[in-house]
Parts: sequence; C-alpha cells; structure tokens
Amino acid sequence: MENVLPPANPEANLRDYSKACQSFDWKEVEQEFSWHLTGKVNIAYEAIDRHAEDPTRCHRYCLIYEDENRRERITYHQMRDLSNKFANVLKKLGVEKGDRVFIFLPRCPEYYIAMAGCAKVGAILSPLFEDLMEMAVRERLRDSGAKVLVTTPKMAARVPFTELPDLRNIILVGSGNIVLRPGEVSWEEEIARASYDFEIEWMDLEDPLYIIYTSGSTGKPKGVLHVHRDMVGYLITARWVLDLRDDDRLWTTSEPGWITGTVYGVFAPWLCGVDNFVRGGRFGLEGWCRSIESHRITVWYSSPTVFMRMMEQEKEIAEQCDLSSLRHILSVGGPLPPEVVFWARRFFKTPIHDTWWMTETGMIMIANYPGMPIKPGSIGKPFPGIEAAIVDDHGKEVPPLTLGDLAIKKGWPAMMRGIWRDEKRYQEYFSHEPWYISGDLAYMDDDGYFYFQGREDYQIKVDGAMISTTEVEEALRGYPAVADAGVVGQPDPIRGTVIMAFIALKPGFSPSGELQEEIREFMRRYFSRRLVPKEIEFRPEIPRGEDGAVVRRVLKAWALGLPD
Repeated sequence: MENVLPPANPEANLRDYSKACQSFDWKEVEQEFSWHLTGKVNIAYEAIDRHAEDPTRCHRYCLIYEDENRRERITYHQMRDLSNKFANVLKKLGVEKGDRVFIFLPRCPEYYIAMAGCAKVGAILSPLFEDLMEMAVRERLRDSGAKVLVTTPKMAARVPFTELPDLRNIILVGSGNIVLRPGEVSWEEEIARASYDFEIEWMDLEDPLYIIYTSGSTGKPKGVLHVHRDMVGYLITARWVLDLRDDDRLWTTSEPGWITGTVYGVFAPWLCGVDNFVRGGRFGLEGWCRSIESHRITVWYSSPTVFMRMMEQEKEIAEQCDLSSLRHILSVGGPLPPEVVFWARRFFKTPIHDTWWMTETGMIMIANYPGMPIKPGSIGKPFPGIEAAIVDDHGKEVPPLTLGDLAIKKGWPAMMRGIWRDEKRYQEYFSHEPWYISGDLAYMDDDGYFYFQGREDYQIKVDGAMISTTEVEEALRGYPAVADAGVVGQPDPIRGTVIMAFIALKPGFSPSGELQEEIREFMRRYFSRRLVPKEIEFRPEIPRGEDGAVVRRVLKAWALGLPD
C-alpha cells in the first residue's frame, strides 16, 4: 500500500493548505457575520434568523429528523418561529441572561428547538448525554446552579429535584395526561400558548453560550464554558474541514450531549445554512445506512467504531444500500486505523478524513483536508491560524518523531473561556504558557503531520464517550464490599476499548461471580451500561505509588497478562 493518498477532492473549499496558512486572518472570517456591521451579537440570529430572512435559504432544512416512529422536517423559517416560542416560554418562567438551562433529552426535534431558544434568551445552555444516571445528573445540575431543566417524564425520574435548590422548573416533553408536580410544566401546552414573536437578547462576543460537562482527572465532572465568539471557528472549520457547500446535506452522528454533536451537529451546519440531518434512537448499522441512502447524505461525520463495523459488514451493506451520495466522510473520537482509511477509499470511492479536537478546544484543531494529501494513521495538520506542537513535561517543544503532549498555542476563537466555578482547574491547562496542554499523547513527523497515540491514563474513551478513571474508581469505592479500586481501558474488537476494574475487597467479603454482578448493578446507578466495567478482577490490593496515586502501569500489565 502507498503511504500517502492524493487529495480526495482538489476542488475542495480549501484548495491550497500552505497558502491558506500563510495568509489566514481570523478578522477576515468575522466580516462574514452580520454583527460585524450591526454590532448585534447572538449566535441564534446568525445560525437561524438570518437564514429565515433570506428568501433563497429560508426553506432549506434546519433539521431533518427521523427515528423508528417519527419523521419531521423543520425549515430555517420554521425553526425561527419555534425557537422564538421556546424563548418566550423561558421568559415566562423567569429565565434571564446568564441563567443556566439544561437539556436532558434523547435526540428529538425538541432538543434542537430548545438549544436555539436558550441562545435567543441569553441563557447558558447545557446539553446532557441521555445515558447519564441520577448521581451524575445531580452533580452537574448542582455544580452549575441550573434554573430550568428540559426533559421527559421518564428521564425526570433520574433528577433528584429536592436536592437541587436552584432548580425552579422542569419542562416536560411528552407529558401527556400525567399530573404535573409543583415546578413542572408541559412543553406542548406552553409552546402552544407562546407567541411566535420574540426580541432576541443581544450579547457580547465573550458572553457565555453553553457549558458542557466532561469527566476530569479529579473524578469531579468539570463544566467547560464556551462563548458566542466560538461561532467564528465553527463557520470556517465547517467550510474548510467538513467542506460544506450550499447544496450539502450533513449528518453528524454524535448526539448533542457531546461536543461534536453540539458544534458540528447543530451550530456549524446552521451557520452555513445547509440541510442538517439527525437520526434518533440507538445505533443500528442497517438503519443508519438506509438513512444515508434515503436522505441522500453528502457529508458524513462519524466515529472510528462505526466505520470499523461497516468494514466488517461490507458485503451486506453493499448488497442492501446505495451510499453513493456520500462525497466527503470524516471521523472523530479515537484512533482511526490506517486500514480503515484504505478500505473507505475503495468502498466509498473516497477516504475517511480523520480529525482531532476536544471539548476544551471548541472546534476542529487538526485535520485531514479534502484538498490535501492524506497519510493514513495521521490526524493531519493544524487548521490555518492554529499553531500546534509536541511538548515535553516542561512545555518545551520536542523534535519530530518524539512522543510528547499535544499542545496548542492560545488565542483561537473557540477556545474554552473557563471551567465553571473552578478557576484553578482552568489554569492547569495553561501551566506552560503560551501553550494549552491537551493531555493527549502524540508525535509529529518531518512533514508536519500529527499522529495521535492516546489519552493520558486518567481518561478512557468507550464508544466515543470519555470517562474519568478517577470518577469510576470513586464510584466503585462507594460499594460496601470495596476497599480500593483501580480502573484501566482494555482493548475490545467491537467498542475499541472497554473498562476493566481491579478491586480489593474489605475483610469479610470473598470474591465471587455474584459479587461482580452486584458491583456492576451498583455502578449502573452512576453510569450507562457501556460505561460500567465490563471486566472485574479481584486482587489483594491495588498498587499505589508514594504519592498515593494508582500505578496504572501495573494495572495495564495485569489487564494484558504481562509481567508487572
């Protein structure tokens, strides 16, 4: 196999990467927004209302939604009206600029209407992953001081309302004929009563837009704060990395509880005014492929796990589905094996373009571009205007082909603006000025291509979901029989990685299969099933260093059956 693939599309929006790097200026991107002339800033206006007022674009589909039981199409014009209604509902409940509104829903049209309405009212929205369980939901709502929560009656059972003194109202989607408790209101009833007219709350570019909670090294979830200025990065990366054009139909498979789903599943395609497709429900390869075929998806942004499963079932897919509408395919969320890139070039007639970024960076930072040669196995080169490097433990740049910490020089528009109520944790990212230290291990080759080699030990990614080892360990130690616990990731042919837990028991408890299952059942109170340890092994003690930290090198050796 050749080591370098030629550009997949020499006619891409970004045709000359080197030239773009030399001349790029964020200020030029800002000139494309109406606020550059009017001084009136709100991402919801740029992403929705601006297109609704444009006769050439108002009837494009802001949202094409389908699941097993529901199909709905919402134009930009309709989304303007629906988001205005929801903004009025929030105003009626007393929500003001800066208040936190959480959205805890499965993927559904109401999720996206709520996101837009929150932005219009100036609230700080926070999308939650639907698999979070009671304790994880409580921690996030309590830390943020959330004022309003949008959820369903079923998911509301995971919300400890009485333990959240700041939470005033729960807006229930699909409340039907249930009796509403104090503080609860019906989405359907309130939306029906609300006016279509709403005067947008104009913001400053540095005003908060949303908080996304991620797992941190301390075990406590951290609220990563982003602002309205992020839109500058969203627009240009959508054009140059996703290569979006006026007639495209994008499907970003990540749900909005994760950063990819928020940025490239909502705001970025809306800013570009393209058709945006969303499929609800759980992953099913056949159903997903039929959605690509029936909706003629042209740009697809998904995960390595999905592509690896497709490669395994290539014959069945080829016989059942026509995927010829796809012209550009991208990946995010973990290492993309080179063989998958080569397979895609043969199967789709275009390779998969890997990308790298994080919740904290807010936008794609390093990517393979359709107008640039690809080195399979590489995450590509930094986006124009971004300076990336590999640094050592002291923040000093290391030579090519040297493993180190992937770092980004501060100053891009979508960079996080803080960790909610935790300035100390925010500053830890910038311990080696002027670098943002990502915590991802990587190296760079002589041609400037970067190669991701995994996260530092305190985080594990399972099926695209990042979880803190410390958070899992603290939950395990909450079980009465557990004296100590250590967690590592273990390779898995289906999910890429699964969680393996080593547990030391308290006196009086004995290892057994029944106890393993009891511990797993206990952990399901904290996490979804895929984030519960798949393997549990009992050990006399958990190895710890002089500083008291778990020695994960030993745990990894145990997991792999190697000498420790």
